[in-house]
Amino acid sequence: MRRRKAQEKEILADPKLNSKLVAKFINMVMLEGKKSIAEKVVYGAFDIVKEHLNEPDVLKVFHKILDNVRPRLEVKPRRVGGATYQVPVEVRQERGSSIALRWIRDFARTKKGKSMRDKLADELLAAYKSEGSAIKKRDDTHKMAEANKAFAHFRW
Repeated sequence: MRRRKAQEKEILADPKLNSKLVAKFINMVMLEGKKSIAEKVVYGAFDIVKEHLNEPDVLKVFHKILDNVRPRLEVKPRRVGGATYQVPVEVRQERGSSIALRWIRDFARTKKGKSMRDKLADELLAAYKSEGSAIKKRDDTHKMAEANKAFAHFRW
């Protein structure tokens, strides 16, 4: 029998842009409970992105970035009679968004030599232009799902 589903926590929208998605991203960037620093990093990165793209609505840009990075398919391991198959499954919208946010954050963190604000801005700009590490990761995920299409009938 499966365990019970984790209770969903209600996230309050962020104070500046009034978006729950941005609030979620700030919480993901946050380290050791230092939310004010995470807010400065994220809003600073948004300011840099806004400056580079000459786009007044940074929220619209952020949604486009997420749409670019969000995976449509992923593979899940399924055990069938002693063998484990990588079965391609479609990704729900909410899960896709959180995966995309995680990839952007992680690839920004792995870069060296700049402040986190600049690294995050670089990653967001690259994702906006459909290039960069997060986009490559999405493409690799899609390729893996495509390669294992033969096992799609194990989905249940």
